[in-house]
Amino acid sequence: STLAKMLAEKLGYKRYYMGGMRREMARTRGLTLQQLNALGESEDWTDKKVDDFQKQLGETEDNCIIEGRTSFLFIPHSLKVLIDVEPTTGAERVFHDLQKNADERNEDSGLTSVASVLESHIRRIASDMKRYENYYHTNIYDLSHYDYVLDTTHLNIQQCFDELYVFVTKQLNVAQATDGQKKHKNP
Repeated sequence: STLAKMLAEKLGYKRYYMGGMRREMARTRGLTLQQLNALGESEDWTDKKVDDFQKQLGETEDNCIIEGRTSFLFIPHSLKVLIDVEPTTGAERVFHDLQKNADERNEDSGLTSVASVLESHIRRIASDMKRYENYYHTNIYDLSHYDYVLDTTHLNIQQCFDELYVFVTKQLNVAQATDGQKKHKNP
C-alpha cells in the first residue's frame, strides 16, 4: 500500500485500494478481513462486488493505480506488478504497522505477535487461493501473471520505490513511444 500511494503521488495518478474496500465491507458487517475471507469461500459476493468494480475501472479509466490481488485478471491491458516479500519479513512489517494503525487494518483478531500475524497470513493466502481458484480458476500467486515482480524482503521503502518507479516509467515511455509511432504511420 505504501508503494502504491507513493507511485500514485509521484505520477499524479488516482489510486484505488481494493483491500480497503474489502476491509470496509468487513467492518460494516462487524467482521475482520479474515472472517470476510472465510465467508467468501462459500459466498462469492464477498469478492465479486470488488472484482466487478475493478473490471469497471479497467474499462473506464486509464492512468491510475489499482491495488488488488485480482487486478491483473480483471484489467488485462494493464501493467501488472506483484510486490513480494518473504513471509516472516512481511509479518514483521504488518505487526509493526498494526502497532501504529490497528484501527485501519482490520486484519484479524489476536494479532499480538509476529508469529500470530504470520499464522494469519498463511490462513489468508490459503483462503485467497481457494476463493480465486473456485471463482476464477486462477492462482494469483503464479508469477507468470505479472509483468514485474519486486521482492522487497531486503530493501527499505525508498529502495523499493526507486526500483518500482524505474520499471514503471520505463514501461510508460515504451508505451508512449509505441503510441506515437502508430499515430505517425501513413495510412
